[in-house]
Amino acid sequence: MPQKNKKTQAGFTLIELLVVVGIIALLGTVVIVALNPVRRFADARNSRRWGDVNSLLTAVHEYIVDNDGALPTGLATSQASTELGTCVTCDNLSTPLAPYLRSMPTDPDGGTAANTGYFVEVNANNIVTVSAANAENSETVEVSR
Repeated sequence: MPQKNKKTQAGFTLIELLVVVGIIALLGTVVIVALNPVRRFADARNSRRWGDVNSLLTAVHEYIVDNDGALPTGLATSQASTELGTCVTCDNLSTPLAPYLRSMPTDPDGGTAANTGYFVEVNANNIVTVSAANAENSETVEVSR
């Protein structure tokens, strides 16, 4: 009796593999669009800005408390909004606030020691406002005390 050589073919066809890869690609695209990573990164940078402006305002407030109500050198009552940093037109608060901050915060999207990206303002009632000019997603990052 002649033996037939039966080959069993296990595996997937090329068409089946292409269909599976196409479905995975489609699902991946939907997930990426739904998560919107650009917005998530902007939200993360804004969260850091909120932390930084709160740290700066707390440091200024602690300086005022420790120095019997005197503003840090470089700040004055009724002062218009001025950027913090070491540039010529900036308020350099790194020295007076050194005991209250580990390091001067800088904006996560391009801030430097010369131009931190954070602004300070003192109104006529000595209310200090610290803000981040580069906030994203139409958000205002500003705290006052």
